Amino acid sequence: MRLETYSSGTGDHTIALVHGAMAHHGTWHAVEAELVARGHRVLGVDMRGHGRSPRGPYSVEALGDDLADSLPTGLDAVVGHSMGGVALSLAVERLGPRRAVYVDPAFRLPPMADDAGERMRRVFATADVEGVRQLNPRWSDADVEKELSGFASFDPAFFDFVAAEVAGRDFLPAGPAVPSLVLRAGNGITVDPRAARELAERGFTVRVVEGAGHCVHRDEPAALVDALDGWARGRAPSPRRAVAGAARARL
Repeated sequence: MRLETYSSGTGDHTIALVHGAMAHHGTWHAVEAELVARGHRVLGVDMRGHGRSPRGPYSVEALGDDLADSLPTGLDAVVGHSMGGVALSLAVERLGPRRAVYVDPAFRLPPMADDAGERMRRVFATADVEGVRQLNPRWSDADVEKELSGFASFDPAFFDFVAAEVAGRDFLPAGPAVPSLVLRAGNGITVDPRAARELAERGFTVRVVEGAGHCVHRDEPAALVDALDGWARGRAPSPRRAVAGAARARL
């Protein structure tokens, strides 16, 4: 499937950003703007079932194929968040970027209840500005708006697929096809300490963005941009942990 793609900036380094489930490319807006300001060209996609891209059928393999069919090869870096990280792990060898970044990837998403799909449909139907802001008090007005527009342009059948075929399964890669950085959310659940150790043992560089929840790019965009900027330019990451806030990630 050819995904809807977007481009901004004209810099010498090109970074592609792949969003997670129930979102669209616009959720990267703060990260994208800062990367462009730092001299990068940024590409974005709407994954299958999201934004302006076509809907199903859904499979993990199809998500990887979509990226391989829609993004250029040989980019400076490709970044995947959550389910976008799973998709990237399946496409990265074909895409052949200089570097890859996995932001709180859903390699080991916890199992979901049998009624998870129906409960999420109720969330989509009732979500409003006040509710999103209450759950995410650190987000900007633009983040709240992008969250709601992501819900509105998302195929709920994709969540059924995630609950049935992704949650509770192990998608931890055997090893990195290219130099790969895993940015784990300090308050996230998809990359627990055990998974972080295993990823490091398998050759991934693993860092923690302290204080960030699963949506690192909206909770701590400055820390994430610092990490992406340095990684895309080929700077070696620091061995210390990435610290959010005033002492941001310097990777």
